[in-house]
Amino acid sequence: MRFEIEHSTCYTYSNAVSLGPQTIRLQPRGDGSQHLLNFECVIEPTPRLMTSLMDLEGNIVTRTWFDEPTTHLNIKTRFSIETLRRNPFDYFPERHFEQWPINYSEDLKEHLITYLNTEVPEQKIIELSNELATIAKFEALPFLEVVNQYIYNEIKSEIRETGSPQSPETTLSKKRGACRDMAVLFMAICRQQGFACRFVSGYQARSVPKINERRYLHAWAEVYIPGGGWRGYDQTRGQAVADAHVALAAARIPKGATPISGTFVGTKVQSQMDVSLKIQTI
Repeated sequence: MRFEIEHSTCYTYSNAVSLGPQTIRLQPRGDGSQHLLNFECVIEPTPRLMTSLMDLEGNIVTRTWFDEPTTHLNIKTRFSIETLRRNPFDYFPERHFEQWPINYSEDLKEHLITYLNTEVPEQKIIELSNELATIAKFEALPFLEVVNQYIYNEIKSEIRETGSPQSPETTLSKKRGACRDMAVLFMAICRQQGFACRFVSGYQARSVPKINERRYLHAWAEVYIPGGGWRGYDQTRGQAVADAHVALAAARIPKGATPISGTFVGTKVQSQMDVSLKIQTI
Protein backbone atom coordinates (compact mmCIF):
# COMPACT_ATOMS: atom_id res chain seq x y z
CA MET A 1 0.00 0.00 0.00
CA ARG A 2 1.23 3.51 -0.77
CA PHE A 3 0.56 6.46 1.52
CA GLU A 4 0.71 10.18 0.72
CA ILE A 5 0.80 12.09 4.01
CA GLU A 6 0.86 15.79 4.91
CA HIS A 7 1.19 16.66 8.59
CA SER A 8 1.19 20.21 9.94
CA THR A 9 1.66 21.22 13.58
CA CYS A 10 1.37 24.92 14.47
CA TYR A 11 2.20 26.35 17.89
CA THR A 12 1.18 29.95 18.62
CA TYR A 13 2.22 31.99 21.65
CA SER A 14 0.44 35.02 23.13
CA ASN A 15 3.78 36.81 23.59
CA ALA A 16 7.19 36.36 22.00
CA VAL A 17 9.13 33.40 23.40
CA SER A 18 12.62 31.99 23.14
CA LEU A 19 12.51 28.46 21.79
CA GLY A 20 14.69 25.82 23.36
CA PRO A 21 15.98 22.84 21.37
CA GLN A 22 13.18 20.92 19.65
CA THR A 23 13.17 17.17 19.02
CA ILE A 24 11.06 16.07 16.05
CA ARG A 25 10.19 12.45 15.32
CA LEU A 26 8.07 12.84 12.19
CA GLN A 27 10.25 11.07 9.62
CA PRO A 28 9.06 7.47 9.18
CA ARG A 29 11.57 4.81 10.03
CA GLY A 30 12.89 2.55 7.30
CA ASP A 31 12.76 -1.21 7.83
CA GLY A 32 11.56 -4.42 6.22
CA SER A 33 7.92 -3.37 6.49
CA GLN A 34 8.02 0.10 4.93
CA HIS A 35 10.04 2.03 2.34
CA LEU A 36 10.20 5.84 2.43
CA LEU A 37 10.00 7.19 -1.13
CA ASN A 38 10.45 10.91 -0.39
CA PHE A 39 10.34 13.21 2.60
CA GLU A 40 10.22 16.98 3.17
CA CYS A 41 10.20 18.92 6.43
CA VAL A 42 9.66 22.69 6.55
CA ILE A 43 10.08 24.58 9.83
CA GLU A 44 9.17 28.22 10.53
CA PRO A 45 10.88 30.24 11.82
CA THR A 46 14.00 28.91 10.15
CA PRO A 47 16.23 27.23 12.76
CA ARG A 48 19.74 28.54 13.30
CA LEU A 49 20.91 24.94 13.18
CA MET A 50 19.17 21.70 12.24
CA THR A 51 20.48 18.15 12.15
CA SER A 52 19.14 14.68 11.41
CA LEU A 53 20.28 11.82 13.63
CA MET A 54 19.45 8.32 14.82
CA ASP A 55 18.51 8.04 18.47
CA LEU A 56 19.20 5.14 20.83
CA GLU A 57 15.97 3.43 19.77
CA GLY A 58 16.89 3.55 16.06
CA ASN A 59 14.44 6.34 15.21
CA ILE A 60 15.25 9.12 12.75
CA VAL A 61 15.18 12.36 14.73
CA THR A 62 15.45 16.00 13.66
CA ARG A 63 16.97 18.36 16.25
CA THR A 64 16.64 22.12 15.87
CA TRP A 65 18.04 25.20 17.62
CA PHE A 66 16.72 28.76 17.34
CA ASP A 67 18.13 32.24 17.99
CA GLU A 68 15.41 34.86 17.58
CA PRO A 69 12.27 35.29 19.71
CA THR A 70 9.07 34.23 17.97
CA THR A 71 5.31 34.09 18.42
CA HIS A 72 4.89 30.86 16.47
CA LEU A 73 6.48 27.55 15.54
CA ASN A 74 5.24 25.70 12.47
CA ILE A 75 6.41 22.22 11.54
CA LYS A 76 5.15 20.72 8.29
CA THR A 77 6.06 17.36 6.81
CA ARG A 78 5.11 15.85 3.50
CA PHE A 79 6.11 12.40 2.31
CA SER A 80 5.29 9.31 0.29
CA ILE A 81 5.84 5.85 1.71
CA GLU A 82 5.15 2.30 0.65
CA THR A 83 4.16 -0.31 3.22
CA LEU A 84 5.27 -3.82 2.33
CA ARG A 85 4.00 -6.35 4.86
CA ARG A 86 0.70 -7.74 3.62
CA ASN A 87 0.84 -10.74 5.93
CA PRO A 88 1.60 -9.90 9.59
CA PHE A 89 2.40 -13.56 10.28
CA ASP A 90 4.98 -14.13 7.54
CA TYR A 91 7.45 -15.86 9.86
CA PHE A 92 8.03 -18.93 12.03
CA PRO A 93 8.88 -18.13 15.66
CA GLU A 94 11.87 -19.91 17.10
CA ARG A 95 10.84 -23.04 18.97
CA HIS A 96 12.12 -22.01 22.38
CA PHE A 97 9.93 -18.90 22.23
CA GLU A 98 6.77 -21.01 22.16
CA GLN A 99 7.60 -22.53 25.54
CA TRP A 100 6.18 -21.09 28.77
CA PRO A 101 7.20 -19.09 30.69
CA ILE A 102 8.45 -16.77 27.95
CA ASN A 103 12.21 -16.78 27.99
CA TYR A 104 14.54 -15.01 25.56
CA SER A 105 18.06 -16.29 24.99
CA GLU A 106 20.77 -14.68 27.11
CA ASP A 107 22.15 -12.79 24.10
CA LEU A 108 18.72 -11.36 23.30
CA LYS A 109 18.04 -10.47 26.93
CA GLU A 110 21.09 -8.22 26.98
CA HIS A 111 19.63 -6.20 24.11
CA LEU A 112 15.98 -6.36 25.20
CA ILE A 113 16.38 -5.71 28.93
CA THR A 114 14.92 -2.18 28.77
CA TYR A 115 11.84 -3.47 26.89
CA LEU A 116 11.04 -6.11 29.49
CA ASN A 117 9.12 -5.55 32.71
CA THR A 118 10.58 -2.32 34.11
CA GLU A 119 8.16 -1.81 37.00
CA VAL A 120 5.76 -3.89 39.05
CA PRO A 121 2.13 -3.22 38.03
CA GLU A 122 -0.83 -3.23 40.37
CA GLN A 123 -2.31 -6.57 41.38
CA LYS A 124 -5.27 -6.31 39.00
CA ILE A 125 -2.90 -6.10 36.01
CA ILE A 126 -1.00 -9.15 37.25
CA GLU A 127 -4.23 -11.09 37.78
CA LEU A 128 -5.60 -10.14 34.36
CA SER A 129 -2.34 -11.10 32.67
CA ASN A 130 -2.38 -14.51 34.35
CA GLU A 131 -6.04 -15.01 33.47
CA LEU A 132 -5.42 -14.23 29.79
CA ALA A 133 -2.38 -16.53 29.77
CA THR A 134 -4.62 -19.33 31.01
CA ILE A 135 -7.17 -18.61 28.27
CA ALA A 136 -4.35 -18.76 25.71
CA LYS A 137 -3.27 -22.13 27.15
CA PHE A 138 0.16 -20.67 27.89
CA GLU A 139 1.09 -20.39 24.22
CA ALA A 140 3.03 -17.29 23.11
CA LEU A 141 1.38 -16.15 19.88
CA PRO A 142 -2.16 -17.06 20.99
CA PHE A 143 -1.53 -15.07 24.18
CA LEU A 144 -0.68 -11.93 22.20
CA GLU A 145 -3.86 -12.35 20.17
CA VAL A 146 -5.96 -12.94 23.30
CA VAL A 147 -4.60 -9.79 24.96
CA ASN A 148 -5.16 -7.71 21.84
CA GLN A 149 -8.73 -8.97 21.47
CA TYR A 150 -9.46 -8.42 25.16
CA ILE A 151 -8.49 -4.75 24.97
CA TYR A 152 -10.31 -4.30 21.65
CA ASN A 153 -13.53 -5.76 23.09
CA GLU A 154 -13.39 -4.49 26.67
CA ILE A 155 -11.88 -0.99 26.39
CA LYS A 156 -13.90 1.68 24.59
CA SER A 157 -11.76 3.70 22.19
CA GLU A 158 -11.91 7.49 22.48
CA ILE A 159 -10.12 10.52 21.06
CA ARG A 160 -7.90 12.52 23.43
CA GLU A 161 -5.74 14.86 21.37
CA THR A 162 -3.18 15.87 24.00
CA GLY A 163 -1.65 14.57 27.19
CA SER A 164 0.45 11.63 28.28
CA PRO A 165 -1.00 8.11 28.31
CA GLN A 166 -3.04 7.03 31.30
CA SER A 167 -1.62 4.40 33.58
CA PRO A 168 -2.66 0.88 32.54
CA GLU A 169 -4.56 0.55 35.81
CA THR A 170 -6.58 3.71 35.04
CA THR A 171 -7.47 2.50 31.56
CA LEU A 172 -8.53 -0.87 32.94
CA SER A 173 -10.68 0.75 35.64
CA LYS A 174 -12.34 3.27 33.32
CA LYS A 175 -12.70 0.72 30.52
CA ARG A 176 -12.03 3.49 28.03
CA GLY A 177 -8.99 5.21 26.60
CA ALA A 178 -7.23 6.69 23.60
CA CYS A 179 -5.09 4.53 21.34
CA ARG A 180 -1.96 5.38 23.35
CA ASP A 181 -3.69 4.31 26.59
CA MET A 182 -4.68 1.00 25.06
CA ALA A 183 -1.14 0.41 23.78
CA VAL A 184 0.31 1.03 27.25
CA LEU A 185 -2.20 -1.40 28.78
CA PHE A 186 -1.24 -4.06 26.21
CA MET A 187 2.43 -3.57 27.03
CA ALA A 188 1.85 -3.89 30.78
CA ILE A 189 -0.14 -7.11 30.42
CA CYS A 190 2.38 -8.68 28.04
CA ARG A 191 5.46 -7.60 29.98
CA GLN A 192 4.04 -9.30 33.06
CA GLN A 193 4.45 -12.61 31.20
CA GLY A 194 7.99 -11.82 30.05
CA PHE A 195 7.41 -10.32 26.60
CA ALA A 196 9.63 -7.48 25.38
CA CYS A 197 7.37 -4.63 24.23
CA ARG A 198 7.69 -1.12 22.89
CA PHE A 199 5.37 1.80 22.11
CA VAL A 200 4.88 2.99 18.52
CA SER A 201 3.57 6.28 17.14
CA GLY A 202 2.46 6.63 13.54
CA TYR A 203 -0.46 6.69 11.13
CA GLN A 204 -3.14 4.28 9.99
CA ALA A 205 -5.19 3.83 6.84
CA ARG A 206 -8.96 3.85 6.97
CA SER A 207 -10.71 0.79 5.55
CA VAL A 208 -13.63 3.05 4.59
CA PRO A 209 -12.48 6.70 4.32
CA LYS A 210 -15.03 9.35 5.25
CA ILE A 211 -15.41 12.69 3.47
CA ASN A 212 -13.87 15.58 5.45
CA GLU A 213 -12.97 13.21 8.29
CA ARG A 214 -10.49 14.65 10.77
CA ARG A 215 -7.43 12.45 11.10
CA TYR A 216 -5.17 11.96 14.11
CA LEU A 217 -1.83 10.43 14.94
CA HIS A 218 -2.13 6.81 15.95
CA ALA A 219 -0.37 4.56 18.47
CA TRP A 220 0.02 0.83 18.97
CA ALA A 221 2.44 -1.65 20.54
CA GLU A 222 5.14 -3.96 19.21
CA VAL A 223 6.41 -7.22 20.67
CA TYR A 224 9.81 -8.74 19.94
CA ILE A 225 9.36 -12.27 18.59
CA PRO A 226 12.51 -14.32 17.87
CA GLY A 227 12.26 -15.35 14.25
CA GLY A 228 9.92 -12.47 13.43
CA GLY A 229 11.56 -9.42 14.99
CA TRP A 230 9.43 -6.53 16.21
CA ARG A 231 5.77 -7.21 15.35
CA GLY A 232 2.94 -4.75 15.84
CA TYR A 233 -0.46 -5.22 17.45
CA ASP A 234 -3.15 -2.55 17.14
CA GLN A 235 -5.50 -2.55 20.11
CA THR A 236 -8.06 -0.18 18.57
CA ARG A 237 -8.49 -2.55 15.62
CA GLY A 238 -7.94 -5.82 17.41
CA GLN A 239 -5.53 -6.88 14.69
CA ALA A 240 -1.87 -7.61 14.10
CA VAL A 241 -0.21 -4.78 12.16
CA ALA A 242 0.38 -5.29 8.44
CA ASP A 243 0.49 -2.77 5.58
CA ALA A 244 -2.26 -0.43 6.82
CA HIS A 245 0.07 1.28 9.31
CA VAL A 246 2.99 3.69 8.94
CA ALA A 247 5.40 3.74 11.90
CA LEU A 248 7.12 7.00 12.80
CA ALA A 249 8.99 6.09 15.97
CA ALA A 250 9.15 3.35 18.59
CA ALA A 251 10.49 3.37 22.14
CA ARG A 252 10.37 1.41 25.39
CA ILE A 253 8.18 4.17 26.92
CA PRO A 254 5.75 6.53 25.14
CA LYS A 255 7.86 9.62 25.85
CA GLY A 256 10.60 8.27 23.59
CA ALA A 257 8.22 8.17 20.61
CA THR A 258 6.69 11.63 21.09
CA PRO A 259 6.40 13.25 17.63
CA ILE A 260 7.46 16.73 18.82
CA SER A 261 9.01 17.72 22.13
CA GLY A 262 10.85 20.82 23.29
CA THR A 263 10.73 23.88 25.51
CA PHE A 264 10.18 27.61 25.35
CA VAL A 265 10.84 30.50 27.72
CA GLY A 266 8.56 33.50 28.05
CA THR A 267 6.67 35.68 30.53
CA LYS A 268 2.93 35.21 31.07
CA VAL A 269 2.65 33.24 27.86
CA GLN A 270 -0.29 31.16 26.75
CA SER A 271 0.28 28.62 24.00
CA GLN A 272 -1.99 26.85 21.57
CA MET A 273 -1.40 23.89 19.28
CA ASP A 274 -3.26 23.22 16.03
CA VAL A 275 -2.74 20.05 14.01
CA SER A 276 -3.76 19.25 10.46
CA LEU A 277 -3.28 15.78 9.01
CA LYS A 278 -4.07 14.53 5.52
CA ILE A 279 -3.67 10.85 4.68
CA GLN A 280 -4.28 9.39 1.25
CA THR A 281 -3.78 5.76 0.31
CA ILE A 282 -3.14 4.52 -3.20
